[in-house]
Amino acid sequence: MNKLHTDSTLGREKNGVFSGRGVNRLLIIVCFLMLVAAGVTSNRAAAVTHTTPLRAAFYYPWYPEAWTQGGIYPYTNYLPTLGFYSSYDPALVSTHIAAMQYAHIDAGIASWWGQGTHTDANFPGLLTAAAGTGFQWSIYYEQEAQGDPTVAQISSDLIYLRDHYSSNSSFLHIGNRFVVFVYADGGDGCGMTDRWSQANTVGAYVVLKVFPSYLTCGHQPDSWHQYSPSSAEDFQSGYSFAISPGFWKVGEGQRLSRDLARWQQNVRDMVASGTPLQLVTTFNEWGEGTATESAQQWASASGYGLYLDALHNDGAPGPTPTVPANATITPQPSATSTWVPTTLASATQAATQAATATAERTATQVAPAT
Repeated sequence: MNKLHTDSTLGREKNGVFSGRGVNRLLIIVCFLMLVAAGVTSNRAAAVTHTTPLRAAFYYPWYPEAWTQGGIYPYTNYLPTLGFYSSYDPALVSTHIAAMQYAHIDAGIASWWGQGTHTDANFPGLLTAAAGTGFQWSIYYEQEAQGDPTVAQISSDLIYLRDHYSSNSSFLHIGNRFVVFVYADGGDGCGMTDRWSQANTVGAYVVLKVFPSYLTCGHQPDSWHQYSPSSAEDFQSGYSFAISPGFWKVGEGQRLSRDLARWQQNVRDMVASGTPLQLVTTFNEWGEGTATESAQQWASASGYGLYLDALHNDGAPGPTPTVPANATITPQPSATSTWVPTTLASATQAATQAATATAERTATQVAPAT
């Protein structure tokens, strides 16, 4: 311990012993600082910790870039009620938060492609828009689906998330630990759980994507989820229940057609499951046609659309669509540049991500429902 200056206002050292008055002042200051620290910790925990069951929706903050993909604009088969918007617009984000809260969605799981990317640059705006609303945000760690990030890379990203965002009251916490959802590719297995276990030195609450025999791995994360938008329901017993309204990717046939009555039943099933994580796939992934955000094809009197209405009513039957759900627009070739989910990565990495981002997400990845 460094020696105190003998002319400190805390008291003067006399023959190696501090004077009583100086010691008293020092003790008062130390006690005060301890009380302040305890109060800050208490307030922080009360502000950010969420209990389960938690209803959360996968969210994509990559517009307007992602309205153009593969030289096609608009890259969607539907007409969003809010138009082809920008995720950089604070008013737009606030509108999205209000819509999710109407649907009793507690948190958004925002696609995150790493430090310095478009999605990282947008994330502070999401947190700011949620301030004071009670809504919270987590991130969807996408890089795990682009290969096998090293322990060092994962650790660096977790430290970055902790230091830049986790203390924000709008960042999702469970049990006083900041929450990170992790996507994965079809080839991932127990090696992924090993890497994340080693890398998580910051106490993050990690929710990995399932794969066959995931429960047999020696290292287990805090929870598991499935991202399978071509399935109306996915139940991972004791961990999560995920539902999807439909899946119609641009340029493909419908892999899961929209059916409002089925969706209402899916919502009821999700609520009845009582699982800790109840997940909506998705709020606004328009390119794959999994959005529950309002569109002209399923507009409703509430202004939030029939699919969010069903979530608002916990699946109770409601009105029928006034516009056929299969009404389409015609995506057109565009001269504008193809979206890439990064700004600071190398050109090669950006091109690779752009080519594989959607393909990886739509690949069939089968995991057993337990």
